[in-house]
Amino acid sequence: MSKKVVYGKSSEASYTRNTRIKSSIIVIVLLLLTVICLLPLYILIINSTRNVTQITTEGVSLIPGSSLIRNIKELLNNDLYAMVYDPLIGLRNSLFLAGSSTFLIVFFSAMTAYGLVVYDFKAKGIAFTFILAVMMVPVQVTSTGFLQFMIQLDLEDTYWPLIIPGIASPAIVFFMRQSLKSTFPLEIVEAARIDGCGEFKTFIKIAIPMMKPAIAVQAIFAFISKWNDYYTTSMILISGKLQQKTLPMMVSAVMSNDKTADYGVNYTAIMLSIIPVCAVYLALSKFIIAGVALGGVKE
Repeated sequence: MSKKVVYGKSSEASYTRNTRIKSSIIVIVLLLLTVICLLPLYILIINSTRNVTQITTEGVSLIPGSSLIRNIKELLNNDLYAMVYDPLIGLRNSLFLAGSSTFLIVFFSAMTAYGLVVYDFKAKGIAFTFILAVMMVPVQVTSTGFLQFMIQLDLEDTYWPLIIPGIASPAIVFFMRQSLKSTFPLEIVEAARIDGCGEFKTFIKIAIPMMKPAIAVQAIFAFISKWNDYYTTSMILISGKLQQKTLPMMVSAVMSNDKTADYGVNYTAIMLSIIPVCAVYLALSKFIIAGVALGGVKE
């Protein structure tokens, strides 16, 4: 009997030791990945505090400089930059495009996912397969046809082609569907129907609140994606008017200015453009873990 007890204790100690070793390895790997992900952002912030001489002659540095205020003043007051960069106009345009697109993306994707989960119809499997197929098509493949179509509709150089297509977002529909299948009890819908609640009201009053974690996560991803969108925006807004440009377009114009190759100013422009994105991410980041867990595939 005593041998069995000793053996049990030995096995338990060995299991505990192996668990600690595995946990330590996982922590080390995660720390390395964190450093790899954050290091470029840190170098960007450091370079925004340095002048062009320090950047070009000293190379990479992890120590902040003292030229941040000078870089900001140069970016805002230099006439060469003023022709292509206005942070208030860029912020206004980017917030409008990203905010309105995010609302449409999240709302209509949630509605589509709700329909795929709650309702049974003959083409349900075909519809979901089509959504998966559309997910595989890169934006660059359809961009030429999309631009020609917008020109035919006389919508080039307007914001509509950058906002309305957000209604169709197959990747987010897929995520929302998986979240609903994992967490949404269909009995609630049946109970709401018995109580006389309409279909749309059930979606607004019952489904939307239960989808808040998934909605918050997808809102973050959609907002960041639309905020950083340069490819489609520059393809549609072809007039080059400063009043229409978004912050990424302005930053690109600053960096492509050959007459003033001031890398400190360039890094400062990039840093200022990512501050709103970081603020949105930090404000909603608590929903990411819950949303990703709820969105796990569960068939």
